[in-house]
Amino acid sequence: MRLGVLIGVVVAVLFAGVLTAGVVVKVVTDQQAAQAQAVQNTSCDAAIGPTSPGQAQTAQGQAQGLDGDQRQIVQQIVDIGKQRKLSPRAWQIAIQAGMTESGLRNLAYGDRDSLGIFQMRPSMGWGSVPQLQDIGYEINKFYDVLLAVPGWDQQRPGSSAQAVERSAFPERYHRWEPMAAYLVENVGQVADMVGCGQSAGLALPPNQAAASAIAFALGEQGKPYVWGAEGPDSYDCSGLMLRAYQAAGITLDRVSQDQYHDGALLPARTAQPGDLLFWAYDPSNPNTIHHVAMYLGDGKIVEAQQTGVPVHVRSVSFDESELVPQAVRPGV
Repeated sequence: MRLGVLIGVVVAVLFAGVLTAGVVVKVVTDQQAAQAQAVQNTSCDAAIGPTSPGQAQTAQGQAQGLDGDQRQIVQQIVDIGKQRKLSPRAWQIAIQAGMTESGLRNLAYGDRDSLGIFQMRPSMGWGSVPQLQDIGYEINKFYDVLLAVPGWDQQRPGSSAQAVERSAFPERYHRWEPMAAYLVENVGQVADMVGCGQSAGLALPPNQAAASAIAFALGEQGKPYVWGAEGPDSYDCSGLMLRAYQAAGITLDRVSQDQYHDGALLPARTAQPGDLLFWAYDPSNPNTIHHVAMYLGDGKIVEAQQTGVPVHVRSVSFDESELVPQAVRPGV
């Protein structure tokens, strides 16, 4: 990872006309701490949430609300993850899954024959009843199944938790994303869980991630729109956003409807550079979203709009038809 100062200088020189002056985010990686623990940490792609305004401020409060038994389970999740030399991303996924399934408690009951922290079922081959009441076994079993999930470390932690648990309610795992990241940092002694810099998730754009995403998107101007394309030679709307934020070290989902859930919601009229704007057939219903673009500030967006129109910058009005009244700030 390049130093944030260097990135800031380059972006300021190249895109001074787009980015306004703002907070300088100090980038501090946790590479040395991870190496000291014999753990390979992930780079800046954890997207620590929150998915609704204010959650970043409540993560610490949620963690402090855990009792001694819950904290002991968190400690065991982290300890076993370290022993197995798994990245902090794996610990975070396990914490989110455990909090969602049982409230981080080793339950002796559950839906049908579900048991334990992760509500694993003996009838589904997860283990025997005694094994699924043994905390060490449960955590190791969760990690075993997680490691078999293709790309488990390349998507939102809640999505990987869902891939292990196979819940009928997949979105619920995202709720505990900020708290789990906070616990990984504080229980696991990881200085910067997401590799984006200390407190980067709380900084308002223009920050380094937004600057890097904007730089990438602007560099793709003139390339053709192709439905389903993710670059490097052509893009559709969400494919451009995906690659732009990937270049900034933040993982987004693939399609625009899912990208609406990939960060903090805020009023579109208060959007800042790097925030995502969305268009929907029914602006009050996010399930009807069909287009996404990146706000540049000063009433401008960059987008891959439609067939026959290359990637371009255009003016935007917050009174446009179909514009969703909420914007999304990725990585916050």
